[in-house]
Parts: sequence; structure tokens; C-alpha cells
Amino acid sequence: MNDSTDKKINGSAENAGCCNCDYSLAFLLLRGWLAVRALFTGIEKFGAYKSIQQPLLDANGQPDASGAVIDVKVKFYSMANYSGIPAGLKGKFANEGMLPPFALNLFDHLLGPLLIATGVMLLLGLGTRVSLFVQGLIYIALTVGLILIHQDDGVSWLGIHIALVAFALTLAKHNKLALLKKW
Repeated sequence: MNDSTDKKINGSAENAGCCNCDYSLAFLLLRGWLAVRALFTGIEKFGAYKSIQQPLLDANGQPDASGAVIDVKVKFYSMANYSGIPAGLKGKFANEGMLPPFALNLFDHLLGPLLIATGVMLLLGLGTRVSLFVQGLIYIALTVGLILIHQDDGVSWLGIHIALVAFALTLAKHNKLALLKKW
């Protein structure tokens, strides 16, 4: 072989190695984004705001002489705050005849924990393919609900999530940093 043939063969081999590295990095970024998205969405299901009254402070940081107070909203997380389905949507779903009440109740109780579990699994690389597939099923179920209550913007956003999950599944063979690579 001549030198130019060797360079082409070696160059393509080097590029193939670099491409695999690129795919691994792309998958790692996508896996990270989907993990953070699921994890924090699940955690937010436990969040709520409460108002507390604080004294109005003057320019020196001292309580105002008039005794005026202001309401400050503070966010806190608690098991008692949990709501898988936002209160504003529960009524809409309850009025939808195609959603049986038991399914709505089950979904309300499981959504947050499932999102947290799949987010943690993805973040750690524990059963990556399974957790991606479960996330895809969650997004499909959410899509069905939003279609029934005519929330087309939400359906579009969930379509993007499904595309990201599907793309992550196609890149899963390049998963390098995982605790369980097979699943």
C-alpha cells in the first residue's frame, strides 16, 4: 500500500473512534438532561408556597416605625404537599368521561414517585434503557390526558420529550458511564 492509502484507512479509523466518543458524549448529555428533567419535575410535585408576614424594613434595615408588615411567599417541600396532578387540572380531568376515576387517582399518586425514580436511575446509569422506556410511557400517558382536555401546547411539549427519549434510546448503545449497561 502507498502512504495515501494508509492515511485514508488510518484517518477513517481515527474518525470512527472519535465518532463513537461523540455519540457517547451526546448520549451522556441527553441522559443528563432527561434525568434532571424527570427528577426535578417529580420533586416539584411535593412543593408548595406559604405566606409568612414579615415587618417592613426601613432604609437602615430596621422594622418600620408604623408597624407595617408584608406578606412573603416561601416555598417549602413536604410529603403533605404532594399532588401528582396540579389542582387546576384535576377538575378538568374529573369531568372527562374517558378517564376513569380509578386511573386518575392512580396516576395522581404514582406520577411524582415514578418521575423521581426514573430520574435517579438515569442519572446513575442504573437500568438506563428501562428508565428511558418508562419515561416514554409516562409522557405518552400525560399526552393522552392533555389531548382529552384540549391542552395542545402541552401535547407539543410532550411530543418533544418523546422525541428526546426515543433519540436517547437509539444512542443507548454508546452508554459508557453506567452502573448497569445491559438494561
